[in-house]
Amino acid sequence: MGKNNAKLMMTKNRGKPIPTNPLKTVLKDLTPEEEAAIPKSWQVIGDVLLVHVPDMLQLRKKEIGEAFLRLYPRCKTVLETKRIAGDYREPIVEKIAGNDDTETIHKENYVLYKLNAAKIMFSQGNFYERRRMSTLGSGEHVVDMFAGIGYFTLPMAVHAKPRMIDAIEINPASYSYLCENIRLNKVEGIVNPILGDCRKKAPTGGAADRVIMGYVGTTHEFLPWGIRALRPGGILHYHETTPEKLLYIRPAEYIGAAAKSQGRRAKILDIIKIKKYSPGVWHIVVDAKIEG
Repeated sequence: MGKNNAKLMMTKNRGKPIPTNPLKTVLKDLTPEEEAAIPKSWQVIGDVLLVHVPDMLQLRKKEIGEAFLRLYPRCKTVLETKRIAGDYREPIVEKIAGNDDTETIHKENYVLYKLNAAKIMFSQGNFYERRRMSTLGSGEHVVDMFAGIGYFTLPMAVHAKPRMIDAIEINPASYSYLCENIRLNKVEGIVNPILGDCRKKAPTGGAADRVIMGYVGTTHEFLPWGIRALRPGGILHYHETTPEKLLYIRPAEYIGAAAKSQGRRAKILDIIKIKKYSPGVWHIVVDAKIEG
């Protein structure tokens, strides 16, 4: 069912729909404070459900997990999400209901993603960007510098049919699932999986028509290698987490400066908001044409 929230269940009051959180229908004896703290959103990845449990409800998280299993009978496991940690952006989670098997296959836009939801992050908030990537790159040589399990590589390979995608991933666990997902989606003839640091593995000399930089945190530090991989007129898809007041300034400055350092020019084609990352901060993607 994907990302869920209270809007999915509605009651009627004098002909007007009123949002109802489905958890309230199965949790009993809630105090007013607990009821106010009930999670309003969660993710279903394949048959694993992930939810953040607020401090107010920590003593009832096992009960919340069992409630989710009743609400979603096809789910086998409920994980409490705590935080994302490390350079590999690995989820820190705790099983609160169901069995210990956290490996699953998530289907989205006719693409299969196999992963271990307890070890590898999958953001459903990036759905529209994954779908957009499925419409780009036909006949091109594409470089995905932070491929993960194939988040952007797979929809592009399945739907757009590039000539070749160099899918680079440094995390051995993600790389293993990337290779498996290439086989699951039958795109072995399109995707070339590469294990390692994209600063060492990305092609040089302008081999690529399109480069995807789908990582956030320190993405700007990798721009020299992304730009170096592009042919004149090639397209860069650069992801960043940006304070809202700098949304249309800082990312363009980063790209422009990196291009200029190589004697090239960057033309910003679009800046797209993907999702709210934190209060006052957006996850965005910048499309830029790199000339020269």
